[in-house]
Order: sequence, then C-alpha cells, then structure tokens
Amino acid sequence: MKDIIPRCPWCGVDELYTEYHDNEWGIPLHDDKKLFEFLLLESFQAGLSWITILRKRENFRKAFNNFEPKKVAIYDNEKVSNLLQDSGIIRNRAKIEAAINNAKVYLAIQKEYGTFDNYIWQFVDYTPIINQWENMSEVPSITEEATIMSKQLKKDGFKFIGPTTCYAFMQATGMVNDHLIDCHKYNV
Repeated sequence: MKDIIPRCPWCGVDELYTEYHDNEWGIPLHDDKKLFEFLLLESFQAGLSWITILRKRENFRKAFNNFEPKKVAIYDNEKVSNLLQDSGIIRNRAKIEAAINNAKVYLAIQKEYGTFDNYIWQFVDYTPIINQWENMSEVPSITEEATIMSKQLKKDGFKFIGPTTCYAFMQATGMVNDHLIDCHKYNV
C-alpha cells in the first residue's frame, strides 16, 4: 500500500498537478526568466483553469521562444498570426498581444530596477507572506497586496494582470505561502 502524502486538495491526484504542487507552487522564486514565464502563463490563465495552462506549458515554451523576453518583445503581426494558428496554446489575440506588450514592459522594468525580481518582490516587502489556512475555503482569490500589485503593474503598462491574476502569480512564485497547514509543503 502506498503512503499518502498530505497535499493541498486542489491538486487532486493528477500526476502533472501533484508534480507542480510539490516542486514549484509556493516555493519562493527569484529567477527573472522563470518569473517572466509565470507572468505570461498566469495572464493566459485568466478565465481558465490552471491545469489547462499546465497541460499546454511545453507548447507555450516552444511557441514563445522558451519565454525569452527579448524575443517575445519583438514579435510582429506575422508571429501573432502564427500563434493564433497554434492549437497547442491558448489562441486568444488579446492575450497574445498582451504577452508581447508585457515582455516590452518587463524589459523596461528590468532595466530600471536591475532585475524584475527586485521590482516584483517589493509588493510583499521582499519576504513571503506565510498564511495559516486549515482548509481551501479560507484561501482568498484576491488580497490587498494583489490589488496594489495589479494597480501598479497596470500603471507601469502591463495588460491582462488583474488582482486575481496577480494573486495566482504570488501563490505560484512563493510570494505568498497558501499551502494548507497540514500539507507536506507548508513548512518547506
């Protein structure tokens, strides 16, 4: 009989989801390129389930030049047309155009702050917020920090980056620890 590892219930038993939960979600992330990847993926996720994005993640990596912001920032109309034909990703013109825009803004932020990490982590005072949720019904989808982040990112020129998207980004990149207290990743 297999040992059952206590996890946050949102990931269920899907192997892709449990792998993501155990090895990425909620772990403080400071690598600029990975932060850019999550920023783009979270904006594509708006209105969809995260598992949909996770299942298409490798396709997104191929379609978006392995999330190289300098390459994404110079995509032209021909590239947008090609992406709209790519069934391996979310084919939404507004989200694709937002990704290109966001790559340009990301590069400007990186130049101004030295790293995107320096910029984005300021919204949690450079320290992860550690919550103590006992069940999923307690976990919010929006917080004051996410709302502040969203407003500033929009002011700085980012698109498709509302407070719900910002909070999901914060959870994914470990800016906030929303693992339930009985999850094996809570204290890691």
